[in-house]
Amino acid sequence: MASYGHISMLTATDARSHIHLIVGSNPLAAARCGQSLSAGASPILLAPDTAELHYTLQKRVDDGEVKWIKENFQDDHLLTLGREEIGHVVDAVFVTSGPRDPLSARISSLCKRNRIPVNVVDAPQLCSFSLLSTHVDGPLQIGITTNGRGCKLASRIRREVAASLPPNLGAACARLGDVRRKIQEEDHLLHMALADGDDVDDSIDQSASFNKLVTEADLDAAKNRRMRWLSQICEYWPLKRLAAITDDDVATILKSYEDMGPAESIGKSAAATDAPASRGRIILAGSGPGHPDLLTRATHKAIQRADLVLADKLVPAGVLDLIPRRTPVHIARKFPGNADAAQAELQETALAGVRAGQTVLRLKQGDPYVYGRGGEEVAYFRARGLSGDQVIVLPGVTSALSAPLFAAIPPTQRDVADQVLVCTGTGKKGKAPAPPEFVASRTVVFLMALHRVGGLVEELTTRLDAEKEKEDEQGGTGARWRESRVLWPRDTPCAVVERASCPDQRVIRTTLDRVVEAVEAEGSRPPGLLVVGRACEFLNKPEKGRAWSVEEGFRGLDFALESTVEGL
Repeated sequence: MASYGHISMLTATDARSHIHLIVGSNPLAAARCGQSLSAGASPILLAPDTAELHYTLQKRVDDGEVKWIKENFQDDHLLTLGREEIGHVVDAVFVTSGPRDPLSARISSLCKRNRIPVNVVDAPQLCSFSLLSTHVDGPLQIGITTNGRGCKLASRIRREVAASLPPNLGAACARLGDVRRKIQEEDHLLHMALADGDDVDDSIDQSASFNKLVTEADLDAAKNRRMRWLSQICEYWPLKRLAAITDDDVATILKSYEDMGPAESIGKSAAATDAPASRGRIILAGSGPGHPDLLTRATHKAIQRADLVLADKLVPAGVLDLIPRRTPVHIARKFPGNADAAQAELQETALAGVRAGQTVLRLKQGDPYVYGRGGEEVAYFRARGLSGDQVIVLPGVTSALSAPLFAAIPPTQRDVADQVLVCTGTGKKGKAPAPPEFVASRTVVFLMALHRVGGLVEELTTRLDAEKEKEDEQGGTGARWRESRVLWPRDTPCAVVERASCPDQRVIRTTLDRVVEAVEAEGSRPPGLLVVGRACEFLNKPEKGRAWSVEEGFRGLDFALESTVEGL
């Protein structure tokens, strides 16, 4: 990766009650005062009595919004005009006269010496902080900086980013923030009620669960269930859907899981209903790895014609955006510890829709039959009376093969890899599956593995306790070792591929002995998978001295755009 010099640490400062010193009287000084006021700070304008103020600046002074000290700059202004609680030191200084004015360098030096944040217009070398080109929508602020390489370019990028956002996103941020606060307050009260009845308001009668045995797991579930669901909403719902969130949606979120019961008790149990199914139908469709262009035509038609869409949480926004606005969409409430309940909830909702005569689309990521629980869903619907022509399964492009391709990894390659094995990294109920043995010519793709990558690497490269016990029982050597599972060398190349084919795709290239460290250092960006084998290095030779490399972004389907640009 090329080096472009320093990058800044971006922060958000709570400037309420701060004192900002603005030096100058030009239009930029007026703008700095406006920015200061909008952040809740109190600007002090420092300019001589003879200065001709910009008209907007003069108006702010006349209205009492800006205090004007009619003096030339003096060193002690920095240490005497600030708040009493911090020793009268000003909180920040904005110099609007530019780098050619000798006073700019002097003020910058004094501020840095006294650790006062200072900004000098058009002089990055004199600044200890810079102002971002900012888009503001209620509580939502998005800032862009080029780190002094071009303020016009930063402004252009900011406009492009802002234009790509759905309307009312700021209001949605405020509404979801209120939900988060309410959940925290209510779940805190619930935790106290479960843990110790003496802490509850005396006006509230004891509940039916007063004498119920409460375990630590119960307390954690009570506190965290709705908050984790809210986190899933913020992470996986399309931005357009979030921006359109309503008070009814908020009420639904707040009521979610409030009864502490499993999700399978939604209305009347489908298993207890003997009513014959009407001619509705359920379509299980794979949406591919992420990019909407990788949908099959059959799945795209199903999206357009469905009466109800039940989507996995990992189906990306680009695909969900194709769903007509008139079509109701439910996104799975799956998070660790709630997967089975959320699965049951979706299946019962689908069954109810089919019995009401609807075409229900069960939209999955990848392919329904490749670790998508598609087989068990088909069995579920058949067991409840749906005929063969009422349960339709449409294939999808599985990430097990497409993600390596988008990461420039050929899973099969002559003289390198002659076989591909697709495995899960997590078994039923979170248990570890049996690890595959090492074969030098094999490429292994592990799905659902990154959340326990440390355990997976350990299982691949060392003997399991059960294997050791079996060997001890057999005794001796020789044939015992030949029959044992061949362990993976710790220097085996591997790659973590996350959000394959999405704009924020990321590839981490490393080896088995460093992949845990790499994932911990770089963080997680689900969904992702792990590719292991020599094929990982065939088109991507490792750099000497680097434990891992990171590649950001995806442009694999931009060929149409590129050809258009070349023709201009």
